[in-house]
Amino acid sequence: MPTYAEIYQRSIEHPGAFWAEAAEGLHWEQRWEQVLDRTAQPTPRWFAGGRLNTCYNALDRHVDAGHGERLALIYDSPVTDQIQRYSYQALRDQVAALAGAIAAQGVGRGDRVIIYMPMIPEAAMAMLACARLGAIHSVVFGGFAARELATRIDDCQPKLVLSASCGIEPNRTVAYKPLIDAAIEQATHKPTACIIKQRPPLAAELQPGRDLDWDEAVAAAEPADCVPVAATDPLYILYTSGTTGRPKGVVRDNGGHAVALHWSMANIYGAHAGDVFWAASDVGWVVGHSYIIYGPLLAGCTTLIYEGKPVGTPDPGAFWRVVSEHGVKVMFTAPTAIRAIKKDDPKGEHLARYDLSGLQSLFLAGERCDPDTLHWAEVLLEKPVIDHWWQTETGWAIAANPLGIEQLPIKAGSPTRAMVGYDVRILDDQGQERPVGEMGDLCLKLPLPPGCLPTLWNNDERFREAYLSAHPGYYLSGDAGFKDADDYIWIMSRTDDVINVAGHRLSTGQIEEVLASHPDVAECAVIGVHDALKGQLPLGLVVLKAGVERGVAELNAELIQRVRDQIGPVAAFKLVAIVSRLPKTRSGKILRSTMVKIADHETWTMPATIDDPAILDEIAASLREMGYAR
Repeated sequence: MPTYAEIYQRSIEHPGAFWAEAAEGLHWEQRWEQVLDRTAQPTPRWFAGGRLNTCYNALDRHVDAGHGERLALIYDSPVTDQIQRYSYQALRDQVAALAGAIAAQGVGRGDRVIIYMPMIPEAAMAMLACARLGAIHSVVFGGFAARELATRIDDCQPKLVLSASCGIEPNRTVAYKPLIDAAIEQATHKPTACIIKQRPPLAAELQPGRDLDWDEAVAAAEPADCVPVAATDPLYILYTSGTTGRPKGVVRDNGGHAVALHWSMANIYGAHAGDVFWAASDVGWVVGHSYIIYGPLLAGCTTLIYEGKPVGTPDPGAFWRVVSEHGVKVMFTAPTAIRAIKKDDPKGEHLARYDLSGLQSLFLAGERCDPDTLHWAEVLLEKPVIDHWWQTETGWAIAANPLGIEQLPIKAGSPTRAMVGYDVRILDDQGQERPVGEMGDLCLKLPLPPGCLPTLWNNDERFREAYLSAHPGYYLSGDAGFKDADDYIWIMSRTDDVINVAGHRLSTGQIEEVLASHPDVAECAVIGVHDALKGQLPLGLVVLKAGVERGVAELNAELIQRVRDQIGPVAAFKLVAIVSRLPKTRSGKILRSTMVKIADHETWTMPATIDDPAILDEIAASLREMGYAR
């Protein structure tokens, strides 16, 4: 068996042959004319001339091969106390019927459809039904504000909106229909119809002439067949979270996307047909697109849609119940979810109630994973815990530990090595490669591998400006980091989270790593605040583990000393605030830039993606006590 290093080298030196071989695992209506078209603009394109259908490869291919009774989808909802299961044949039939209902509204190949759904099976069906017709879906996180929804409607100009009457949270019900009505009213572009799935807790009032009842529309429809599309045709548009003004719509194509995700399931995650794979995320984020819907189904796995939280539905054992009850082999979530569990159950007492013998590995992504969180999960689970690095723009892992090929040594704090097709370089401001161990811009040498964005929706120029202009011939990731002597990649922070303290460039992520290693700290964030003398100073916001009762002054002194000991006086770390929670987006990203603006008295707006707006008031109060913020 070849080593991972040998496989990786082949993918860089002979990308055409490598990805052509990977593509053989899928069904093509028409084979490609060129594996890699290097002349395409603004970036090279994969499988030019090829034709396929992503929904066929995710569902019908397995049914036609005699696996229709295999379990495709489990819906587990602690907030509604429901569990539903769908075989591949049942899911295929429901998707075909929904596709018929969508087609009846005049939607066809290349048309756009906005999907604004809670975490219910119909969300998966909606995405797959659009793919079946060759329509382009754009999923907007359920519960996003009307203004954010309106900007996306105007940008992608959908014919149709697919939604539900409400989303259900542990302690509240979120009415979706008023948000949709307000968004359509605000938008210049008007979709011709909305198909609404009515949910029992809160029915929506349908607007005659525009709104259709989901179940009635599906019942009246003729099932639709799969429509083959060009491999280079868009499968979906996904707007990056937190964008303002004209949103930034990441485009994902059909061919390269299917090939890359299919390859990743077996080779990165070690997941194969019949295995239960659970990405504890939301369909509104890229993880949900890649590893709740498309990746597992392309591989013939069983995927999970979970309508709940890591804690509070009903307790910090919620994730472990799901793993145990459904026989999850591979789990994927964000470090913030593990930190939430760690905070409420630091000794793992809830985990001990469940049989996790079937779990082979836990993968983490979405933000930097501090070593303390990784070690905590490793000790409790007694399984490999794998940090990996990727972005909305790439759609799958840039760097990971390829468990399906060989498990490389784990270095806590590093997402391990570059994955196939990704030629990762560390560049300085002049575009020169940085020496081993020295921090710079993490960049990807073109061409990007299959599955990565070829451009932004209707905006090649913005794509070039945002990603390709800083270092010609390279994609700019926006992350800062370094490589070590073993070619392991270390992501220290976003490039805008590198702070300058008296001329010294410091990574806030490096300081966070030190703070997070303190036994009393559940999670933390470090931001750079303005200082008249040094330019910037690092300020730590710290959340303590449940049950910790310490004098604040004593704890602060320990944290400050810890940073001094491990990073040095150069960090000038003297500012610590103990807070109850950190402000985050619904996907779990900490809102560092918003906190910086509050601290530096800059104008800021409430982020549309924020999980709990009230927490920013507490943060502002803490910053004011320290002499920052208004």
